[in-house]
Amino acid sequence: MHTLICGSMAYDNIMVFRDRFKNHILPDQIHILNVAFLVPDMRREFGGCAGNIAYNLHLLGGNALIMATVGQDHDPYAYRLERLGLAQTHIQAMPDAYTAQAFITTDLDDNQITAFHPGAMNFSHQNHVRDAQAVSLGIVAPDGREGMLQHAREFHEAGIPFIFDPGQGLPMFDGPELLAFIRQASYVAVNDYEAQLLQDRTGIALEQLAGMVEALIVTRGGEGSIIHAGGKTIDIPSVRPEQILDPTGCGDAYRAGLLYGLANGFDWPTTGRLASLLGALKIASRGGQNHRFARDEIAERYKAAFGYRPWQ
Repeated sequence: MHTLICGSMAYDNIMVFRDRFKNHILPDQIHILNVAFLVPDMRREFGGCAGNIAYNLHLLGGNALIMATVGQDHDPYAYRLERLGLAQTHIQAMPDAYTAQAFITTDLDDNQITAFHPGAMNFSHQNHVRDAQAVSLGIVAPDGREGMLQHAREFHEAGIPFIFDPGQGLPMFDGPELLAFIRQASYVAVNDYEAQLLQDRTGIALEQLAGMVEALIVTRGGEGSIIHAGGKTIDIPSVRPEQILDPTGCGDAYRAGLLYGLANGFDWPTTGRLASLLGALKIASRGGQNHRFARDEIAERYKAAFGYRPWQ
């Protein structure tokens, strides 16, 4: 059986400005801002929530099936997925759009200026959950607004349990829409900021929201995560990474761990710890998909962190 991953696929264009923005942006001239930054360092990474989640689930040996829309410039990404052995059956190319792209410029103080072009994400509603076969679990990750609403509804109608992962797409939805997502989902995964925003938008306390689903997971970066399930609160410790290079994609890696644990019937403490480990492995490399670990190596690292193997 497959895990259907509905979400974005994107290119992340990351540039480094070898100076400080504050030296070139004059506060008293902000109303006529016109600046250009020379960025001699640039790299292009494969990203997007669906792409990142599928990549990490693939490292674990899971059966990831991506459902996403890409643009006329998708050939490099398609070639990468082919080499990885990830199916592209439900990745639809939009001939008159570009693949979603982030353009990120970072200065020497780690300040960032980001522009995001959604491109083909806006057509995500043209994909349908019903078109995917042999699916036992899913996730609705950040994507086009209409696509997220539709895919959640279709998972629910098909009786397929899924994680609602609003991420950076959460501000697109009002309180009633967010409540509809939660009532349709089996699980909700948010970070601590999103958890607060979810409560503000719905007007409902987190404990009550947790009671509407089988589990509500809140990640807290280096402080670990909390899983609200079955009326209990389970504290999941963080894993010390070998180094901290880039947080991009850490949340997606964590969600891949959740999906693997759910698909394989792990209990919540084991599932949460596996998710935590995946986030720590990812943060030690740049980009969302440049870390590489064999499944057995992940099991050994898990044992080193928690004293037992998640699988034999």
